[in-house]
Amino acid sequence: MTTKRRNGWLLTFTVLGLVWGSSFLFIKQGVELVTPFGIAFWRSALGALVLAIIVAIKHEKLPRTIKEWAIIWVGGLLMSGIPGVLFGYAQQHVSSALASILNASTPIFTVIAILIAFREEKPKPNVLIGLFVGLIGVGVVLGVWQGFGANDPLAIGALILAVTCYGFGTPFTRKYISTMQFSSTSAVFVQVSTSAITLMPFYLFGGPLFIGEFDFNSVASIIVLGTVGTGLAYIAYYDLIEKVGSAIASSVTYITPLVGVLLGALVLGEAIVWNQPVGGAIVLFGAAIAQGRIKIWGLK
Repeated sequence: MTTKRRNGWLLTFTVLGLVWGSSFLFIKQGVELVTPFGIAFWRSALGALVLAIIVAIKHEKLPRTIKEWAIIWVGGLLMSGIPGVLFGYAQQHVSSALASILNASTPIFTVIAILIAFREEKPKPNVLIGLFVGLIGVGVVLGVWQGFGANDPLAIGALILAVTCYGFGTPFTRKYISTMQFSSTSAVFVQVSTSAITLMPFYLFGGPLFIGEFDFNSVASIIVLGTVGTGLAYIAYYDLIEKVGSAIASSVTYITPLVGVLLGALVLGEAIVWNQPVGGAIVLFGAAIAQGRIKIWGLK
């Protein structure tokens, strides 16, 4: 790999980590203006708008059959629509730091999903050990020895359900969508646009369109969350996969909680309880074991 190419992907990797890590701050500020359905709708709709422009400029081919659209629609609900609503609801009640830390457990829930619904081979020992370590980390993050503490149990449940959707969505996308004969940009455009269409009636008829007063922070957060965090970030992510492979690209999830916690503390003044970063580190350690990034006891 040339120095120019290496520096190029490192820049993309860093920017992507900053963008996705800051999304929890943007969600926290966005739900002061719109409902959870609203934050999920605008995130998908604005992301779809950006992707539509790119698809049109590049003359990308779109799916032609109803079956293909239906499959991508399911993937979109798992990866965009449902988690978007759940994170919006949860962050009305919990800190953005806690949300970002629990989001880091996505690889652990991906392993669970593969074991339950996408099991094509016998799980390796390192996968099971990593899963066990990661689940301990989730328990530490939540402080299970003291119940849920000051956290709303429904909000915690929403966060866990959201990362469970990501867990099932990733192997679903890999198995059923990645094998389709069109570009990833087209697939993501269909994913977020169908999610926006699905969320629209829930947003329009599920209560007031705006629940707070317009201010720069909330409006800018929603715009950036949709156009950059959903639209441009997906393009950068797939470009990263093409340059360095999925193994390195997926490790961006290891730095997003660091950004989320830091911004929550600096911008929102959120208090960080000791067990949250400690549990987050255990979660990331377990995920690294499950993904084979860390070898222990000679296991592969």
